[in-house]
Amino acid sequence: MTNPDDLLDLVRHAAAVADDKKATDPVIIDVGDVFSVSDYFVVVSGSNARQVAAIVDAVEVEIRKVGGPSPIRVEGAESREWVLMDYGPFVVHVFHQEQRNFYQLERLWGDRPRVAWHPLTPQPETA
Repeated sequence: MTNPDDLLDLVRHAAAVADDKKATDPVIIDVGDVFSVSDYFVVVSGSNARQVAAIVDAVEVEIRKVGGPSPIRVEGAESREWVLMDYGPFVVHVFHQEQRNFYQLERLWGDRPRVAWHPLTPQPETA
């Protein structure tokens, strides 16, 4: 994953896959200039433990389907409150909504730019 465009495509795909599993408020944060370990954080949440697990499973499967790697490690999968999927150049944080509200990663990284992404399935237009 040395090509920055390929990396960004994978990051956007992870957010879109989570969104497709009805994750709440997917956000991509560019932390590359200030965080030496990773370039991007994908932050999403689910409303319950089952949904958190479904999001984690879908992201892992779908990233591999498009030629991406498996996570280097996954932490928190047992508790399903804050699952961290470490892909190296990017990290996917899947929170139970209560934990996301408590830890407020978006606020912690509030000065970092957000990256635009698009849903896998276009949303119907409302009149």
